[in-house]
Formats: sequence, C-alpha cells, structure tokens
Amino acid sequence: MANSFENYQRRKLISSYFSVVLSIALVLFLLGILGLLVLNTKKMADRSKEQITISVFLKENTKEIEIEQLQKTLAMSEYTKSSTYVSKEEAAEQHSEDIGEDFVDYLGYNPLKNSIDVKLNADFVTAEKVQEIAETLSEKSFVDEVSYDKVLVSMVAKSVEQIGFWILVASAIFTFIAVLLINSSIRLSIYSKRFIIKTMQMVGATKTFIRRPFIWQNIKLGMIGAAIALLAIGGVVYYVNTNFQDLGLFDEPYILVILFVSVFLLGILISFISTYFATQRFLNLRTDELYY
Repeated sequence: MANSFENYQRRKLISSYFSVVLSIALVLFLLGILGLLVLNTKKMADRSKEQITISVFLKENTKEIEIEQLQKTLAMSEYTKSSTYVSKEEAAEQHSEDIGEDFVDYLGYNPLKNSIDVKLNADFVTAEKVQEIAETLSEKSFVDEVSYDKVLVSMVAKSVEQIGFWILVASAIFTFIAVLLINSSIRLSIYSKRFIIKTMQMVGATKTFIRRPFIWQNIKLGMIGAAIALLAIGGVVYYVNTNFQDLGLFDEPYILVILFVSVFLLGILISFISTYFATQRFLNLRTDELYY
C-alpha cells in the first residue's frame, strides 16, 4: 500500500515537473522566435531599402572621362551602396528580354540612354534625402535625367517605421503573457506543496530555508526548459537560413549569441521571480486559508 502511494506521488511529481518544463520551453521558444524577428528587423528593413535604385541617365555626348569621374564620385559618396554603369546596348538587351521581343529592330534605332544605376545605403533612403541626392546629381551638365520611384521610396520608409513600431508593441505584450504563463505553471506546482511549506514553517524553519529548495528546483526546471527552447530555436534558424539564405541570419553571429543568452537567462530569471513570490504567498497565508 505504501509503495503504491509512493509511486503515485512520484508520478504526480514527475508530471508536475514535466508540465512546468514544457510550459517554459514552449513560451521561451515563441519568445525567442519573436526576439529573432525583433533583432533582425533593422537588417531586413535595410535590405528592403537598399533594393531601391536611382537611375542617372547620361546625355549622348557624354565623354568617357566624365562617366569615370561620376563613378568615382559616387563610389566615394557615403550614400552609395553600389553603382553600376549600364550602356544603352545592355539596357536594350535587358528590355527586349523583359518584353519578349527586339524593339530595336522594330524601331530601327535604340532610344535608350547610357545610365548609372545607384543603390543607396539604407540610412539615406528617405523621401527628403533621396530627392536631395537626385537634385545634386541633376546639376551635372552631362546628366540628362535622374529617375527613381518616389512612391516606392515613401512607401518603404513609412512601412518600415510602422512594422518596427508594431513589432515592439507585440514583443512587449507577448513578453508579459509569457511571464504570466510561466508564473502560473510554477505557482500550480508549488500550490500542491502548500501544506508541506506551512508544516515546515510551523516547526520553526525560516522563510529563506523553506524557499531555497523550491527556488533551486524551479531554476533547474527553467534551465532545462530554456535548453529545449534553444534547441528548437536553433533548428528553426538553421532551416530558415538554409532555405532563405538572402536573410543572412548567420552574417552577424553575435545577434544569435545575444538571443540565445537572453532566452536562457530569461528562463532562469522568470523561474526565480515566480518561485520567490509563489512561495512567499503561501508562507504568508494562515493555516485555514490553505484550503481555499
């Protein structure tokens, strides 16, 4: 009979520990994925901005030395990510591929112009800065026209700001929910031991002495849950990086290190705080209040 009761208690204890670890792992996994998104928001936003191109169209009589000087000027400019010279023959060939027919043969001449395509650094992709750059380039005597998609520039800049704001809001809300969920799981596990806590207190044990084993036990569970979450996050990161290499998740390893360390420490911190206040609550209850 005694063995059956001990086995029952052991299974109940294991089940309680398992539910705490699973809760911590799931919450930290979701929180880690959101953290990964937050940490890479600027990188993804910068990549989007750096796809915007300013096309500098040159006049027909532009000399080769003027083109070289302009390319050198662009290369030394802080706003330039990259610049590419596109001859009118190359432009015609690309345009013919896009439309599916050779328009040069149809027209009898090539109406396109030589140009330099300039991609900007992300920090300079705002409506005001791009317009200022375009006006500066237009002042050169051999430049015929400077063209870029004004609507796209404004839309990208506005979208990036909105996305960044809502991601931060979502992160704050989800972090709060995560703390509540982990706290609830730990409180439920301690609730089942409330009579043991009160009995220890009644025989003279100090609050610190009573709290210590509960805190240490739940910190260990938090570490296990965090380790499981990190393994899952690592699998997701590897899968995403393998199938979407343009995101460059491994380009800046320190971001992943910060994320993994933060998730692990968060698991420990939330476990410690939740256990401390949960045990404190039962330590402060009167004996008759333990039944409610």
